[in-house]
Amino acid sequence: MPQKDTFYETARGRFFVRDTGGGLPPLVMLHGWPESSYCWEPLVPRLSSAFRLIRPDMRGMGDSERTLDRKAYLKTELAQDMLALLQKMEVETFGLAGHDWGGVVAQEMALAAPERIRALALLNIIVINNAPGMAAAMERLRQYGATISWYQTFQQQEHLAEAMIPGNEEVWLSHFLRLAKKKPFPQDARQEYIRTFKIPGTATTSANYYRTQYEDMQRWRTLPGQKFKMPGLYLHGQRDIVIIPEYHLGFADCFEAEARVISLDEGHFIQEEDPEGVAQALSGFFGKYALG
Repeated sequence: MPQKDTFYETARGRFFVRDTGGGLPPLVMLHGWPESSYCWEPLVPRLSSAFRLIRPDMRGMGDSERTLDRKAYLKTELAQDMLALLQKMEVETFGLAGHDWGGVVAQEMALAAPERIRALALLNIIVINNAPGMAAAMERLRQYGATISWYQTFQQQEHLAEAMIPGNEEVWLSHFLRLAKKKPFPQDARQEYIRTFKIPGTATTSANYYRTQYEDMQRWRTLPGQKFKMPGLYLHGQRDIVIIPEYHLGFADCFEAEARVISLDEGHFIQEEDPEGVAQALSGFFGKYALG
């Protein structure tokens, strides 16, 4: 099925969207850091016969606009970006999947507009209303020291990313774009992410996802007891060394409806590591809840 990839101008900014189009039930898929909507390409041939796959580039990433204002990267603000974009596209109700930071934005969307979201799937990310899981993960990660999350602290420093990443995008991204089990990262995807990281301003805008993290976490501390209203699925690549299994402990308790966890023997970038397994899980989950 041919894609209808285009830019949309909204009251909140200009966003690039990959879209398979057609009259099928819409499934919105949000990428994480340091990727773009291109990360979902391995799933397109496996899911496009059942769903309309809408894959935006989020603010400051991919080919969407490079807003320098840090507050625009609060995850509640990024959620409003996506809700406004979908309103512009005349997509009222939809299934929603999010990987990494896209999974956090998806959760904020699910809290802000539960009536629009039929079902929610999260891939390798924290669960923002899951205080027990967060606490267990933090305790486990403390045993490893600060080396695992060094890149977060690095990007949170003023002017450091801007001074060191431009001109070194390939070296920077190659450190992170690694798959589990020593498989090579898809070359086409790697080159696409390097291309978009070379867009002026990206060192700032991509770092802003981490520079707003403290304010985000202050909000998340108010959420325990507030549950998602739609069914939930958590897909976890259990070889991920940052998003460890403790994060999804108690996942089902974060939802009013049915929610379950599926673990895969992969790393962080599970849609690129095991597209067949991820597509099968998403197809079964979203197909069950009759999107449309």
